[in-house]
Amino acid sequence: MKKEFFILRLHDIGAIKFGEFTLKSGKKSPFYFDLRDMISYPDILNTAVNLIVDKIEDLDFDYISGIPYTALPIATLVADILDKPLIYARKEEKSYGTKNTIIGKFEKGSKCLIIDDLITSGESIIEISEKFNKEGIETIDFSVLIDRSDNAKQKLSNAGFNLHPIFELDEVIKILRTNNRITKQRASQIKKYTNVKHEKTDIKVKNNHLTKILKQKIEQKKSNLILSLDVDNQKDFFEIIDKTYKHIVMVKTHVDIINDFDENFIKKLKEYAITRNFMIFEDRKFADIGNTVQKQYKNGIYKIKQWSNFITVHASPGEGILQGLFSGVVNRSSFLLAKMSSKGNLMNDNYTRQVFEMGKKYSDVVSGYIVHANTKEELQRLKNKIPKGQLLLMPGVKLKAGEDATGQQYTTVEDAMQGGADCIIVGRGIIANNNPEKIAKEYKERAWKIYSNK
Repeated sequence: MKKEFFILRLHDIGAIKFGEFTLKSGKKSPFYFDLRDMISYPDILNTAVNLIVDKIEDLDFDYISGIPYTALPIATLVADILDKPLIYARKEEKSYGTKNTIIGKFEKGSKCLIIDDLITSGESIIEISEKFNKEGIETIDFSVLIDRSDNAKQKLSNAGFNLHPIFELDEVIKILRTNNRITKQRASQIKKYTNVKHEKTDIKVKNNHLTKILKQKIEQKKSNLILSLDVDNQKDFFEIIDKTYKHIVMVKTHVDIINDFDENFIKKLKEYAITRNFMIFEDRKFADIGNTVQKQYKNGIYKIKQWSNFITVHASPGEGILQGLFSGVVNRSSFLLAKMSSKGNLMNDNYTRQVFEMGKKYSDVVSGYIVHANTKEELQRLKNKIPKGQLLLMPGVKLKAGEDATGQQYTTVEDAMQGGADCIIVGRGIIANNNPEKIAKEYKERAWKIYSNK
């Protein structure tokens, strides 16, 4: 009776909705659960807590946590009933004070059970688990009120987690149908929806012209290697290209660090791009209001629009930056900076998701994203959120993982490619080597071996 009471009361307060809804993943759904207001109804909240207690009280764990924000008050009450310490992971990273990620007292090597209200894909659970694991806390068991996913339980099981849902979606629909809260037609519609496997292919964008060309060049040259050519003089710049061009698909420039820059540099670079068969990616990270970046892109001494196929764009100013940059511009594209490789950068998960959303909306001028991750598993989760058709470029790649003196973090070629990178960006690993041609070939071959076998 507790279970039926809980679902009917959720329906009473409008926490279960029907219609057409766009989920965070971009998928369309004929139903939607919004349990946030549940905390204002003591009878519903107490029932939720008792249902979870009955489900988890015999499991082995030392601490209880709730994923902010909806699940945190639920977890607090569950912890009180079971007499277990409560800890939780911050939703937003703290930039002052102790900067603690996990709030509460805990011991490394302990186990924590995590509670959430809903599960749709399992991504948020995996992300929160990583935060706990980094602090030495083991997270194996997760309890959710409603599992509305198509395969999250199996997905989490494959990753070594145990999911303990109070309700499967079929049970929710059965209770509502039995009590005449929904029609037979509505129940059939939801059943049909849940029988369809919703993979990444649901989220598609139309490729722009330059994205297609880059993909063709990748196949043509059998290379996923982008050379970050950060040298400060023309002589070294072109000598390194002469030694490496057979192994690279694109040259990433920082034109403003060339000390002896003149108009001949651009002329020669354009000629090289044709004769050596690579594309040009100016890593001028535009990050201002639309009117300003428009002038920076089209004018000044560099006139980047005239010669660079791609540019890098920060999404922090909002959509106006893309509107300003590409107004009246044709046959040019960009990559949005979604997650940086420098230690302590401020690009959190929420920011990264919003960057993907912006890029999907402006796919005519956004070819993909620059994304760094410390593990192939983390990169794969980010890759799954990128609309099909757009590309993931991975910076901070070396033959061996590590970190430099300035906080730049490095991932191996294999982890980057296995995690889903379409291209790897390599700079000092090649240009600082005594034999750039040999080392560029090694990067190319190691990356292509994995890419071609996918």
